Amino acid sequence: MSVHVFGIRHHGPGCARSLLAALEALRPDAILVEGPPDAEDVLPLVLAEGMQPPVSLLIYPAQSPSRAVFYPFAEFSPEWQAIRYGLKRKLPVRFMDLPQCHRMAMEEPENTEGLLVGEIPSTPPMDTEPAEPAAEETAEPAESPEDAQLRDDPLGMLALAAGYNDRELWWEHQIEQRQDPSGLFEGIMEAMTALRATAVSPRRYESEREAHMRTTIRAAVKEGFERIAVVCGAWHAPALDISGPAAADKQTLKSLPKTSVVATWIPWTYSRLAYRSGYGAGVTSPGWYHHLWTSRRQAAVTWAALAARLLREEDLDASSASVIETVRLADALAAMRDLPMPGLTELNEAVQTVLCFGDPAPMRLIRQRLEIGDRLGAVPAEAPTVPLQRDLEAQQKRLRLKPATEIKVLDLDLRKENDLARSHLLHRLRLLDIPWGDPQHVSGKSGTFHEIWQLQWQVEFAVSLVEASVWGSTVDGASAASVRNRADQLEHLPGLTALLDGAILADLSGAVEHVLIRLQNQAAVAADVRHLMDALPPLARVARYGDVRKTRTDQVLPVIDGLFERILVGLPAACASLDDEAAANMVDSIGSVQHSLSLLDDEPKREPWQAVLRTLLDSDTTHGLVRGWACRLLLEQRVLPEEELHRRARLALSPAVPAVQAAAWLEGLLRGSGLVLLHEDGLWTALDQWLSDLNPELFIEMLPLVRRAFSGFKPPERRAMAEKVKQLGKAAPRHAAVAEVSTASINRHRADRVIPILVHSLGDGSN
Repeated sequence: MSVHVFGIRHHGPGCARSLLAALEALRPDAILVEGPPDAEDVLPLVLAEGMQPPVSLLIYPAQSPSRAVFYPFAEFSPEWQAIRYGLKRKLPVRFMDLPQCHRMAMEEPENTEGLLVGEIPSTPPMDTEPAEPAAEETAEPAESPEDAQLRDDPLGMLALAAGYNDRELWWEHQIEQRQDPSGLFEGIMEAMTALRATAVSPRRYESEREAHMRTTIRAAVKEGFERIAVVCGAWHAPALDISGPAAADKQTLKSLPKTSVVATWIPWTYSRLAYRSGYGAGVTSPGWYHHLWTSRRQAAVTWAALAARLLREEDLDASSASVIETVRLADALAAMRDLPMPGLTELNEAVQTVLCFGDPAPMRLIRQRLEIGDRLGAVPAEAPTVPLQRDLEAQQKRLRLKPATEIKVLDLDLRKENDLARSHLLHRLRLLDIPWGDPQHVSGKSGTFHEIWQLQWQVEFAVSLVEASVWGSTVDGASAASVRNRADQLEHLPGLTALLDGAILADLSGAVEHVLIRLQNQAAVAADVRHLMDALPPLARVARYGDVRKTRTDQVLPVIDGLFERILVGLPAACASLDDEAAANMVDSIGSVQHSLSLLDDEPKREPWQAVLRTLLDSDTTHGLVRGWACRLLLEQRVLPEEELHRRARLALSPAVPAVQAAAWLEGLLRGSGLVLLHEDGLWTALDQWLSDLNPELFIEMLPLVRRAFSGFKPPERRAMAEKVKQLGKAAPRHAAVAEVSTASINRHRADRVIPILVHSLGDGSN
């Protein structure tokens, strides 16, 4: 009997290649891999048709899917290759880590709220499993930065000891470019043994995990296996010696709590394997490592060719001659640095110098598309999943909407049946908190029947689908049930009307009626005028564009009428005695009503709304920002004559009005487009006079407020306004001169001497 422990680095192609060579030499009769035993039932799917890494094991408590954890695998992951090696040869392949059914049971719910849908918790670089939150019940002494790095990044410590600041570069030089794999695992074992000897404190659950690994190894020995291969994170390798007594491990694992968990496979992405995604056990350049795994002998040549093709796809020059020169430069850099082959550093330097002509900008594209990559894996159809996911997959196939990790723009014409069905699906998924599509703003005539979506599939949506399955087994049924539940929970009108808007966009007729009833009941008792105003826009969109989507709008119009009448009655009182923050919020809500009326194009509602705006305009107790905004809205509706605007501007900016309120009135008036105001000479004259009359101290105080009032305009509008002010400055002296001449006394004696000469020059008019 012999047990061979292979300490590996997760997601390392060089380590995977060395491990395969070691397994071929050992010819084991059993393989134990660091991983969750809860997932052993789905291990055979690794060889199933349709399984394409990167993929991840997904494990979650049956009653709480949001606490899901992930175990990602790439094609170049050593564990993945070890599993495939054993399954192809029909060897027993087992996971030996502490089962998640115990670990999740040991976690308090408040300590696992960080493991939410769409998040990937940070993990130690040597482990594939999610890291545990720090224990709260034990007050441990503060550890030094060196101790923390030793515990969380032992490879980084080795890199620093070797004189490297970049652990990835050290790993590439020592492992990926290693020509002879012999002695690799012995060296890793020796290095980890030395590092563990200086470790201050273990990671959480480390003792339980390693006790379970040793117990699994002993069980394999007891079964009679002669050559057992143990594949684990390098940090654990020295701790898996089973020569010690088993009683201590049994005591450690005694009476561990347990909960029911579910395990399956889900597709993964290389972007999620990268450090930038927040997954601590990832690698900085998974695309590069995939390239090393598939093109080791001609890695530099094929990498340069891929970079050139990518640049050409973006309409950038990249000739074949430049590719040859890039490879030559990379080889030369490797030779100068005493390396057996060019690494990613040498290739990046060569690509930027030759293919990118020294410009760093294209390197960002190469970093994203090549070094990291956008590869999305796939799992077999027989992988366990919830019915909701099956229904979604069927709809994606029927509507020809294939999930992809790269961002894609989808232009939908809602007059077409297939495009309308696509829109319904994307809106229903958003109601289930699965934002596969992000709707973009559409302007112009086509905005009434077009939708623009930005699509990007996230691997965490698999967990979201599991969570959403509590509402139903189909997308439309689950989304409708979710909408009804949310409607029952919501208490404020804006949220209900937004939910109604979403339900109508998703074509959930049953849920729409439920939300409408809830909305009518809540509107009858709502007292906050701002809530009433903020609730109007979604209803107005439904009434305006419902026909395009073939949805009923007759139920919405009575709700709009009721809300509008209550707004007319309550708005003047709600605008009295507001502070600056409340006034800013009120201005936004008034804008919501104005936008809603523009969508509805309901003439009977315009006159009473304009009357309310005039009431606000004339009220001395209303904040200047609100009065200025009311003036602006009346001006845009062309019901405020030019003379009245000029008069109100002089009153609002008169010395009798506090400067702060005058600046607020100006800010309200200047909201929106500046083109409407450019031809109002009286307004600009009043503003010029107001600024001129400010004393120096008050001018300095008011200047930031005035600048803020003009900050919302686009640069062309600001330039036009500056020209307007410039012309006002030029016109002022001429008016003064004319006034001075007109009031001066005339010397009639001198004029009588000049007039005959002018008459003779111009003629006396008889001809």
